[in-house]
Amino acid sequence: MTPEQRSDVRSSGSSRARHLFGRAKDPVRQWNATAAERIAQYPCDRYVQSPGERFTRAVGVESPPETVFRWLCQLKVAPYSYDWIDNPGRRSPRSLTPEVDRLEPGQEFLVFWLVEFEQNRHKTGVVLPRAQRVFSRLAISYVVEPRDTGRCRLVACLSVTAPSSVLDSARLMLLAFGDLLTMRKQLNTLKERAGRSAREPKRR
Repeated sequence: MTPEQRSDVRSSGSSRARHLFGRAKDPVRQWNATAAERIAQYPCDRYVQSPGERFTRAVGVESPPETVFRWLCQLKVAPYSYDWIDNPGRRSPRSLTPEVDRLEPGQEFLVFWLVEFEQNRHKTGVVLPRAQRVFSRLAISYVVEPRDTGRCRLVACLSVTAPSSVLDSARLMLLAFGDLLTMRKQLNTLKERAGRSAREPKRR
């Protein structure tokens, strides 16, 4: 392949990424994410077939990255979204659970198993086999992006295998709506807990 051809392929790939992942006027797939966050590459992209679909949600957090990441580890314990739906009525803990920040590939969190992580930066999982029958093949990354002192962005990106039929497309749209509702609640809850921890460091 000539340099010109390689350049064309890269350009085509970038255009496809912008088309698939950068739909600013699609609030179901993209919630509260900046333009840069919508088209950025995330670890979860490596675990699904290309081209695929992607849902990106984000919040700004008044808390340092290490505190936000510590609260992300709590997803091994509870969903932190709508407990009456996702956690059989049990309230997600409002204090940090000891030892859950000891991460290892293969651990379960939510309906995923952990495939890779970088301390204070991201955790990435692939859907568990029992859930794949419902959701199809998908992967998720929770990414902590530092900003100025004591602040960061928390981005959740869900990569999904591209639909291959009308039924798959309908199921994908239902997944997008459901994910929007639960992920928005989850991110806002984690934002609130991490912010509280940052303001009251002696209670961490």
